[in-house]
Amino acid sequence: MDYVKAFIIGGLICALVQILLDKTKLMPGRVMVLLVVSGCILGAVGVYQPFLDWAGAGAAVPLLGFGNTLWKGVAEGVGKDGFLGIFKGGLTASSAGIAAALVFGYVGSLVFKPKMKG
Repeated sequence: MDYVKAFIIGGLICALVQILLDKTKLMPGRVMVLLVVSGCILGAVGVYQPFLDWAGAGAAVPLLGFGNTLWKGVAEGVGKDGFLGIFKGGLTASSAGIAAALVFGYVGSLVFKPKMKG
């Protein structure tokens, strides 16, 4: 049942973002930044963690979850390293996900041999 809930919640988040892209003149890059910042803000006010506990991977995998991970890392880093934790915390908390995205993106480019649009 957890897989079904994650699929539904993640799909709803993606559907809402697609509606936002279709109904506004916002460019995809700005929508991605909006999602990450929204995840940070929702994490900071304490709303995202209960939602994440309930929804599981459906809320952790989209960019909202990445923003929340950055926020948690910054909060932990500030507690541990003080002012320097503002810069170190988010990168430390999200380094595994960023590294995985780079590695899998590179492997995907080797397998599928992408070409530039003509």
